[in-house]
Amino acid sequence: MSDFDDNLKALRDEIDDIDSQLVTLLAKRLTVTTKVGELKSTEGMPIFAPEREATLISKRRAEAEKAGLSGDLIEDVLRRLMRDSYVSQDASGYQCVNPDCKKVVVVGGKGQLGSVFVDLFKRSSYQVAIIEQEDWPNSDAILADASLVIVAVPIRLTSMVIHHLNNLPDDCILADFTSVKESPLYEMMKAHQGPVVGLHPMFGPDVTGLIKQTIIVCDGREPAQYQWLLKQFQVWGAKIFQVAAHEHDQAMSMVQVMRHFSTIAYGYHLMTEGVDIENLVNMSSPIYRLELIMVGRLFAQDPILYSDIIFANPDNISMMKRFAYRFLELLEDVELNDKEAFVAMFKQVSNWFGDYANDFLAESKTMLLKANELKKH
Repeated sequence: MSDFDDNLKALRDEIDDIDSQLVTLLAKRLTVTTKVGELKSTEGMPIFAPEREATLISKRRAEAEKAGLSGDLIEDVLRRLMRDSYVSQDASGYQCVNPDCKKVVVVGGKGQLGSVFVDLFKRSSYQVAIIEQEDWPNSDAILADASLVIVAVPIRLTSMVIHHLNNLPDDCILADFTSVKESPLYEMMKAHQGPVVGLHPMFGPDVTGLIKQTIIVCDGREPAQYQWLLKQFQVWGAKIFQVAAHEHDQAMSMVQVMRHFSTIAYGYHLMTEGVDIENLVNMSSPIYRLELIMVGRLFAQDPILYSDIIFANPDNISMMKRFAYRFLELLEDVELNDKEAFVAMFKQVSNWFGDYANDFLAESKTMLLKANELKKH
């Protein structure tokens, strides 16, 4: 072998040795974070501590830059490690915030989202029962001693199910997981005279835990009676965002309905145009690949879920028509070659976004780097 080959081998051996040391250190770190999770569970502390995470990242970035390393690199590594450590902490049990709770009943508990919460309640040592369609003949016995009943069924079935829950114990909390809130809240308060709360978990059924996930809370009746439930969500790692039901539904028309509908329309357009997806992927920039990923992700899921969301509120139709009108309005500028009008609109929207525009630009750079790394060759 040449001197070059000898030197290269020696350096590679040194890198291999350092990498092995890293693996040993990471295994040691995992052992410690698992103990942290067990300790937090004993004390009922939330697994996710945003202040601790922000402080840790800030300190390590400063240390890295002082050592001549990229702060971005260290932050990326740390965030990946923390995601893994959250999973290890999540594997342990959780404190039961309300040991006086007699029984939690999840209607639709065998469904994708319902089963996530059934698992979490069980891991927190609550007595949990499930009601599915075949269980309704025996539902009175199941519900007789319930302290909490959660409706976790598709939107189209929610109202019908709520109407069957008109004989709950007076102190039982009635909640739902529907992605619209005004109508279910109204129906629940009509059916039940006790505590009522509207909940919207802002995540899909593919989550393994609630760390850094958001649950929207819309107050119904007797909020003091269900504070323990919100605290339990926080112990599981979730972030609570409280908002009025009508504000929630207005926001969801933008966050969910319009985005889902426009994504579906885009996928439909690609298909009817006869686009070659493989060529499109091969020629895509990271940002467009990410957009394609989001389109493909939607079409890999249950169409009934998305039709329920889009068709749930008739008010969404007028909003989507306004979106279509603005699309055609901008298209007319292009057709008339009116670049000045297009640029003026662009600047106006940019000013409306304000600081968020630059914040989103910086955030997207990290996402795009990851998308490019995951690209199949």
